[in-house]
Amino acid sequence: MSAIEAIISDFGGVLTSPLQESFVDLMQDSGVTLEALGKAMATIAERQGSNPLFELETGRISEGAFFKAIEEELSASHGSPVALDGFGARYFQRLEPNDRMIEYMRELRGRGYKMAICTNNIREWETQWRAMLPVDEIFDVVVDSAFVGSRKPESRIYQITLERLSAAPGEALFVDDVEVNCDGARELGMTAIRFRSTEQAIEEIETALRRDRGDPA
Repeated sequence: MSAIEAIISDFGGVLTSPLQESFVDLMQDSGVTLEALGKAMATIAERQGSNPLFELETGRISEGAFFKAIEEELSASHGSPVALDGFGARYFQRLEPNDRMIEYMRELRGRGYKMAICTNNIREWETQWRAMLPVDEIFDVVVDSAFVGSRKPESRIYQITLERLSAAPGEALFVDDVEVNCDGARELGMTAIRFRSTEQAIEEIETALRRDRGDPA
């Protein structure tokens, strides 16, 4: 088994406060339920043959085109206009950096590990999310789905990340708050840890690194 040399972290929900909480609060403020949003995206996907969120996160459609389609679908189903103006800015106002996890990532870099972020994101949001943490101080590599045309859990986005790190799958530990994304990493041979809380994730990462070094548990 190869020694772990690289740490790959998700951005939202790992290096930030939980995404779902911010998203639910924002949708409630917009007067749209998660159920209604889900139905709107499903209707668009059926009509167009692809999930609009996946298209957005792989850079195949713009943020503007995505929200225009969602607004039109929601307005039609509600029978009255629905506006999602400034959604991105309002969303980021609700997100907070996970300072403890960010500092832990800095510590891992100081211990000599290669560091990467692998994120499903939106092209137009790059400046906003990067401003939330010292990306270039900590991470050697950033792989953003909207710029590489592949999203987790597709194998290609993990492969791109590994290639840019010059690391083999067995040399990488991956952290994400979504289980299916962890499954995608495991399928390639990476060690993967599902983030549920900061302390839990740090403890499981340290356990994996000790095990990798052959240290006593």
